[in-house]
Amino acid sequence: QYMGIETLVVDGVHKDYLHIAYKGNDILYVPVEQFQLIRKYSSRDGKPPHIHALGSPKWAKEKARVRQKVDGLADDLINLYAERMRQPGFAFEPDGDLQLEFESEFGYELTPDQAQAVEEIKKDMETPRPMDRLLCGDVGFGKTEVALRACFKAVVSKKQCAFLCPTTILSAQHYRTMQKRFEKFPVNIALLNRFTTTKEKKQILADLKEGNIDLLVGTHRILSKDVEFKDLGLLCIDEEQRFGVRQKEKIKNLRKTIDVLTLTATPIPRTLQMSIMGIRGLSQIETPPLNRLPVQTYVSEKSWALIKQVIERELSRNGQVFYLHNRTENIYEIASTLQTLLPNARIGVGHGQMDKNDLEDVMTDFVEKKYDILVCTTIIETGIDIPNANTIIIENADKFGLAQLYQIKGRVGRSERIAYAYLLYTKDRAMTEEAQKRLTAIKEFTQLGSGYKIAMRDLSIRGSGDILGGEQAGFIDQVGFDMYMKILQDAIEEKQGKIKEDETVPSRNVPVDGYIPEDYVESDMEKLELYQRVYKANDLETLKRVEHELTDLYGVLPSQVRNIVVKRRFDILSHDPLIDDVKDSSQGLEIRFSKVFLEDLDGQKFFAYVNHMFKKPQMKYTDGMLTIVSGMEPYYVSASTEFLDSVLKQYYKTHTSA
Repeated sequence: QYMGIETLVVDGVHKDYLHIAYKGNDILYVPVEQFQLIRKYSSRDGKPPHIHALGSPKWAKEKARVRQKVDGLADDLINLYAERMRQPGFAFEPDGDLQLEFESEFGYELTPDQAQAVEEIKKDMETPRPMDRLLCGDVGFGKTEVALRACFKAVVSKKQCAFLCPTTILSAQHYRTMQKRFEKFPVNIALLNRFTTTKEKKQILADLKEGNIDLLVGTHRILSKDVEFKDLGLLCIDEEQRFGVRQKEKIKNLRKTIDVLTLTATPIPRTLQMSIMGIRGLSQIETPPLNRLPVQTYVSEKSWALIKQVIERELSRNGQVFYLHNRTENIYEIASTLQTLLPNARIGVGHGQMDKNDLEDVMTDFVEKKYDILVCTTIIETGIDIPNANTIIIENADKFGLAQLYQIKGRVGRSERIAYAYLLYTKDRAMTEEAQKRLTAIKEFTQLGSGYKIAMRDLSIRGSGDILGGEQAGFIDQVGFDMYMKILQDAIEEKQGKIKEDETVPSRNVPVDGYIPEDYVESDMEKLELYQRVYKANDLETLKRVEHELTDLYGVLPSQVRNIVVKRRFDILSHDPLIDDVKDSSQGLEIRFSKVFLEDLDGQKFFAYVNHMFKKPQMKYTDGMLTIVSGMEPYYVSASTEFLDSVLKQYYKTHTSA
């Protein structure tokens, strides 16, 4: 258990340590420059880990067990990736005049994130291997426009596109958007969902097979066996996690040969994990559109008085309200209670068990402002765009998953008005710790563009587990998410034959009176971050930049902090190939130069250097190695750093042409 940072004095030298507690009363102090040896434990449901005794072999055994289990998974991932790499994909044409004309027709300027995402997708499409990219961005952040640019690029290259949606209502909405967006261009669009008539369906299937339809938008119906494309080049999937196992299997097979772009506001942990590991490309849109305001989020005990007040306030500004009650058996009772509370309000009811035509009518009427309040189930969760609805009330919010809550909350706040979300829980009902965490997280992430952060938090609350299977938990609880990911990544790299080179310059074990005093930086977290930045600097230029930033943020470096920077400078300089070893001996600091350094060294000049830099230096020459011992105080690192810097510069100046 991490207990914080402590400054200790060892052999007269001040230094900061991470205080780590083990089982019983065992304590270990880890020097801060070795922070990378510590990993944060996070698992599903916030489950606490087993704490072992110091020196116990149990931890090593647990890691070994997980490593064994992960081996098969690593093989599956490598095979999946290799299979996609082997498949000859289609290289789409670079942008031409028609593409530029289409893009210039968009009524708004792209945000920097959107522009970056468009660039990444086009780059993938222009390579001759199948694209598999995840486009992550909040509701209303412009993912659809990015996807439509990809669709247009495919159509220009004479390929067909499929746009897959999780709900009928969303497919109809996308269809309307596409008709408007492509109206000036020769793109044939068709809609295939449960509302398509038999006659229309027959015609669409025939046209699709002959290549007369460029872009087909619809629900999972477009994955059916009777749907045959003449030449499908791009599949766009809106919220893949909403599809069932059979549909996902069909998508997985398509993924091997065609370009796939997946759009999501909050990726499920498994999808996110694959992106983090580089199996799928990841593009993020974090910048909100101009004038978009964050949704004001409140967590409260359910009270009809509060509900009445909230709805009346929204209706007084001519807005509309979503009232989410996720139990169809008594949804009409809730609607009746609301009607009694608000006799003048026009109330509609929508849920998944209704007749499809009735549901479509209710949703259409709500969009056309024929209802003030829509009492509904999670059918509204995905994608529907109703800018006039800016208050949402969610009953039993503690029963929903974090990503799901975030999605539902995204139904409001899609205009320039301030929107409100009320997450209600029932009084006297015990709430699980995980539910409390979810509600806290959703309240924390009220700022715009939090979908990705929500997914990351979801990853640590629920755990991530088996990437390819349906399990979200896997072996995470045994070693924690962070360690699990490292084991999996190492297993993959090892199987791919990659030699993992340690790019970090290790810290030399030389005593330096360096630490961060309380009056310079108070917070432990900030101290840790500061140490990480210094010790992650692997060259002098980066270290200098970090030093400037620290001065800028916290003020002039006190001597204790400056010593940390000087010590890091010494670490970097002393890892030059010309230096064989550095150690702290009873006489002082020993620097041993390699044979390469000595081959054609000017001894007199070097001796002059040493005497100039050190007081009473000692020089030893044994086994073809030259060792210099400097008998100085604990602050000798500063002088040694100047000495090394000077010697190395002089050496390279006279021995290399560069």
